[in-house]
Amino acid sequence: MTTSPLESWLDRDGKVLRLRLNRPKANIVDAAMIAALDAALAAHAGKSDLAAVVLDAAGPHFSFGASVEEHFPDQMAKMLASLHGLLKRMLNYPCPILVAVQGQCLGGGLEVALAGSLIFASKDAKLGQPEIKLGVFAPAASCLLPERTRQAVADDLLFSGRTIAADEALQLGVVDRVTDDPSAAALAYYDEHLAAHSVCALRYAVKAARTAMVRRVEARLDEVEKQCGVDLVKTHDCLEGLTAFQEKRAPRWTNN
Repeated sequence: MTTSPLESWLDRDGKVLRLRLNRPKANIVDAAMIAALDAALAAHAGKSDLAAVVLDAAGPHFSFGASVEEHFPDQMAKMLASLHGLLKRMLNYPCPILVAVQGQCLGGGLEVALAGSLIFASKDAKLGQPEIKLGVFAPAASCLLPERTRQAVADDLLFSGRTIAADEALQLGVVDRVTDDPSAAALAYYDEHLAAHSVCALRYAVKAARTAMVRRVEARLDEVEKQCGVDLVKTHDCLEGLTAFQEKRAPRWTNN
């Protein structure tokens, strides 16, 4: 029996949509996970009384990232198009998306988190964009990280591929809260700060606050999608890095 990649239910008298990545421990953001998330968000977007989304994950880790297999040349363009479609839906969502992360939150998993409104991280969370180590780069994070933090911080994380702990992520502005229980903290934020509001007013506030940022990110997403899925994918080092990862060996770069 195949486990559904996503749990979905309504909370707080139907005003909070709960989404939970449900393929622990890795919670890989593959085609099935992307499709499930996109469908769940689409199904509830038009509900006039929906005030917030809480996105979290089952198991010890939020997500190890996107599927390495789907980064290979015959699948990369399709994978990026579907992932970026999901992120655009999240960026344009009519109510706040509160993301709760724990353990490893890497690669495509972090890109999904970055598309939300606020990120609540556990004290043991480890966040990063390690794509450069595989001979590729993180297209969506290249657009999203500079919106959340300083350009120099985004450059560091994207160029080095290093992983940072929750406290450093908070200091750098990559996450918004560090807590013992990020899912509980996200729900508490809704209860304390959002529940009493008019959902109609909240939706207008979300659109007003995020429109300029969303326009900037969307304008860049298509450009970097081509850079990665059409241009970079033709290089030797892209295929070599992905193959080396699968074969559990050091890559042999030719720098072209």
